[in-house]
Amino acid sequence: MSRSLPSAAALARACLGLAGLLALPAARAGEAVRYHWFEYRGHDAAFAQPLPPGHYRNPVLAGFYPDPSVTRAGDRYYLVNSSFAYFPGLPVSESRDLVHWKQIGNVIDRPAQMDFDGQRISRSLFAASIAFHDGSFYVVGTEVDGGGNFLATAKDPAGPWSDPTWLRGVDGIDPSLFFDDDGKVYLLNNGPPQGPPLYEGLRAIWMQRFDLARRQPVGPRKVILNGGVDLSKHPIWIEGPHLYKRDGWYYLSCAEGGTALNHSQVVLRSRSPWGPYQPYAHDPILTQRDLPADRADPVINAGHADLVEGPDGQWWALFLASRAYGGTHFNTGRETWLLPVRWKNGWPVILDHGHTVPRIAPSPSFAWNGASQAPMSGNFTWRDDFDKPTLDRAWLYLRAPKQPWADLRARPGMLTLHPLPEGLDALHNPSFLARRQQHLAFDASTALEVPAKPGTAAGLAAFQNETHWYFLGVHRVGARVELFLRKDAGGQPTTVAHAWIEPGRIKPGATLKLKIAGDGGAYAFAWDADGTGWRWLRRGDDATILSTDVAGGFVGTMLGPYARTEAVR
Repeated sequence: MSRSLPSAAALARACLGLAGLLALPAARAGEAVRYHWFEYRGHDAAFAQPLPPGHYRNPVLAGFYPDPSVTRAGDRYYLVNSSFAYFPGLPVSESRDLVHWKQIGNVIDRPAQMDFDGQRISRSLFAASIAFHDGSFYVVGTEVDGGGNFLATAKDPAGPWSDPTWLRGVDGIDPSLFFDDDGKVYLLNNGPPQGPPLYEGLRAIWMQRFDLARRQPVGPRKVILNGGVDLSKHPIWIEGPHLYKRDGWYYLSCAEGGTALNHSQVVLRSRSPWGPYQPYAHDPILTQRDLPADRADPVINAGHADLVEGPDGQWWALFLASRAYGGTHFNTGRETWLLPVRWKNGWPVILDHGHTVPRIAPSPSFAWNGASQAPMSGNFTWRDDFDKPTLDRAWLYLRAPKQPWADLRARPGMLTLHPLPEGLDALHNPSFLARRQQHLAFDASTALEVPAKPGTAAGLAAFQNETHWYFLGVHRVGARVELFLRKDAGGQPTTVAHAWIEPGRIKPGATLKLKIAGDGGAYAFAWDADGTGWRWLRRGDDATILSTDVAGGFVGTMLGPYARTEAVR
């Protein structure tokens, strides 16, 4: 698909984004800390299984890539995922075969577009959906603690995307657009039921006509699904609605049951977009809640699917699920998975009841068979030597930065962090660069120059939310160098390990290597001051605190360089 060139105005807007931050004078909040490199290595046993010819690995986007929505434009597919309070927000990925994905941009990539300050990590940007129509891309999403539901558009899915247009009169979450073949456009979303809710978790799917020219919904809103497929069973959290049309039928597919173990995908159909909708007799069409809890290597939380048709007429579903350890724990968050859709007696079926989501599955007929899925899936080593003019797209900020504290230009070939005072427990933007943990078994390491004076702490963080994190850091206390491990397991940060680096082992300007290694819920923390090998500061620490079922919320664990100013001791 050819892409039109962005306008001069669009380019001007883009320069205020992430790359533009690097071009501005660096913040001077504390002593600069220089990182020489960062390396992430994933080595899951499940990914080590041989891949037969003509097959792909699930998940296709490993790590924190929840709430997938997909659209097709020519011979390409475009995907958006939730990002909550991380910036840039709403990553846009591209694929030619639904298996091999590469991030090409973000819908929210300019700090002026949205301000997440004061919002907890699992708030801000909820599930968005993407659509392509008549040469333009449309994303509708929800900023839950800001302006509500919004529309953003682009001619090029890589961006720049327009500033959000806030949608009037639309409460709730999870909006999506449906373009009918008669030219009419509809906006669907999850909202409160009509009248007082009969029970906790009762929601409804609403629909309204949408005027593309005005970029606003028009006409009356109507509930097209109340509660779920069977209101008598008190279904909860019907959400993520998508509408499709095939052979004269309108198919309404939604997530149901909440985002945890009871998550599922259901489908209903009607001859009219307005309903009435009749549920499939064998709903749900996707779930893992009906499987034994003690099964090996469980995939859990499956649901929130979006469907797309391939060039060969085969339909596919991209959905979220999680790889668990210990039955219910998952530090890698909710990930994006792929399965074919079978049409059975006029109904789409993703997975038969009682079947497990496969880790290895036959590829689409149009897939690039044999090509590596790294760094989105499989085992791999990913390294950043900080030798590019802008930050790699894998790096995220925790909320939008107010000043350019991450600097690739002060010392070319290094990342310079100008530390801010914000801690990881703050609801603002700390000087922390975050990369997704994508494996149950992993190593994340870096080399940094130890601060020359007291007043600055720097190192590596493993972050789930404001009350669940680790900080493996180093600072100077007087003339001495102290290595420490801080841990927050629920709002009470404590130092769980520390060591003094002997005088002479590390000199001013010399590098210190730090490493966080994970294996399921056991994390270990190591250091190397003089190149003689790793020394363990702490091993086998209980890191189930970084699991979503313990920490709460909707995100996964993130890893990366972190520095902050501190009181001089």
